[in-house]
Amino acid sequence: MRYFVHIGYNGLQYNGWQKQPGVMNVQGVIEKFLSQALKTEVFINGCGRTDAHVHASQFFFHMDIEQDWDFDLMFRLNKILPPNIAVFDILPMEGQPHARFDAVLRSYDYFLHTYKDPFLNGLSSFYLLDGLNYDRMKAAAAILPKYKDFRAFCTSPDKYEHTICNVMSASLAVDQTGDRLRFQISSNRFLSKMIRIIMGQLLKIGKGQLSVDEFENYLYTNTTPELITPAHPQGLYLSKVTYPYLNLPPRTEFSSILQKQTDISWQEL
Repeated sequence: MRYFVHIGYNGLQYNGWQKQPGVMNVQGVIEKFLSQALKTEVFINGCGRTDAHVHASQFFFHMDIEQDWDFDLMFRLNKILPPNIAVFDILPMEGQPHARFDAVLRSYDYFLHTYKDPFLNGLSSFYLLDGLNYDRMKAAAAILPKYKDFRAFCTSPDKYEHTICNVMSASLAVDQTGDRLRFQISSNRFLSKMIRIIMGQLLKIGKGQLSVDEFENYLYTNTTPELITPAHPQGLYLSKVTYPYLNLPPRTEFSSILQKQTDISWQEL
């Protein structure tokens, strides 16, 4: 029987989702405790990969389990997994749906604050900045859905069969004080470090180091910037994964210190 498992995790202590030897990773930790709970070796397939120290407020993986269990698996997993990984749902699925290949939309949030706050440490990226030009940053973000090829904003474009991404939306929001920023972007797929590279370019625009026209020219000509400066990973969240047959709301309380405030005090730029 195939199951989809809906989870969230704080990635600060992990070297990304993908299982790899010698480093702490989310996939390896979950497989270890799943195998322990079910008393059989379990392998899982995630809906994508996240970079080191990147979070996921919504993430899915699938697993194939032949034998039924006679206990509350979700309760047991949440008891034995580290506190930075939470299981929200375990969903039996018909047929052989694939957590990665069947996803039609992935959405990310990037949170940034411009003042030192110990309670946001590791949950939002800290940049000691003043006077960012949000209007120019907004204008640059609005350009993104107009283009399909994002080769310019990828660290290793040649490793992909193609660099086409169907970016459906991209927007910026700022809180009432103007010192916290939220960048949201949705696409069918993303390239290596693509969102962090884009965020780094938007920050250069906000600081007056790059014009909106220069930013668009990278996309128009598929030219990689001479200096790529990805934004810090700690502010990035995989926040929504959508399937043709499964569209669950994210558990926003997982990053409530950031996301719940957006509904109250944040305004669209």
